Amino acid sequence: MATVLIVDDDPKLLKMLQRTLAYEGFRVLSAGDGRAALTVLQAQRPDVVVLDWLMPGLDGLGVLEHLRAAGDKTLVLMLTARDAVEQRVEGLESGADDYLVKPFAPAELLARLHALLRRPAVTARDEMLVYADLSLNPMTRETQRQARAFGLTSKEYDLLHFLMRHPRQVLTREQILQEVWGYDFGGEDNVLEVYIGYLRKKLEAGGESRLIQTVRGVGYVLREES
Repeated sequence: MATVLIVDDDPKLLKMLQRTLAYEGFRVLSAGDGRAALTVLQAQRPDVVVLDWLMPGLDGLGVLEHLRAAGDKTLVLMLTARDAVEQRVEGLESGADDYLVKPFAPAELLARLHALLRRPAVTARDEMLVYADLSLNPMTRETQRQARAFGLTSKEYDLLHFLMRHPRQVLTREQILQEVWGYDFGGEDNVLEVYIGYLRKKLEAGGESRLIQTVRGVGYVLREES
């Protein structure tokens, strides 16, 4: 039986989620604000946290940043009314594993929780990845283009790591989103395009040729320009 901690300052939503998740067989913990959530997390070890972003006092982003700074890898599903791409990026870069915009259907929340809990444990891949003049060291998370080293954010690293594990292979948007974010953002959302832009800017900062190519209507491929 998986344990879920629900953190939300809306009592009605909190009760609804408690009933829904308990009915589906989850062990349910709850907290009405960020400080209470940290107290529960210190005493319990939930498998996943359903965390509201906008709360008075310590908000969801603050709770998330506190967890990740302490090295806590507990799965976190963010709930928020903020649906702008930039805000989704902020939440994910702070360490959220998934993101659900209010209002939402309980069935979608359940589907996302089940998807998160099916994820395999993250394991280190020791093998150095090299393609053309680009290298990535999974042990140190260092990246280098020719002799130029550069840093990556967490999601940028995950995205480049996936692309480098499949050089010259055309990857669909759906494949990339599922692998890197664990679900499909769907619709007209352009979070993937935003991150491709971030990576290209860093990979080409020294005037190097483009390695991440767009395959229109399909997705992307790591391939040298012809």
